[in-house]
Amino acid sequence: MNALFPRLMKSLYRREPISSFILIVGTVDAVIGGVGDRLTLFGFGLTVILLGVVVRWWQNQPAFQPAEKRSQRYLPPSSSPQPLPTLESKKRRSPY
Repeated sequence: MNALFPRLMKSLYRREPISSFILIVGTVDAVIGGVGDRLTLFGFGLTVILLGVVVRWWQNQPAFQPAEKRSQRYLPPSSSPQPLPTLESKKRRSPY
């Protein structure tokens, strides 16, 4: 259990560092506010945790991509029925 928890935290933190940081800050605030009987800090911590969850959900949403228009082509797919011959460069020696 001791080795599993740090690995899990590292993998989650590396995937989404911004939302993980927000969640950690909110959790620390909520714990400090809950232990110290400071309801304002506890409520602020819960709000920050909720913000972190929303940010993580927003980051995992696929990006909106509008439907692509097909481009109008003026030339046929193949411009010539037969492939063009390959060009070879023949080096000519100068007579001098």
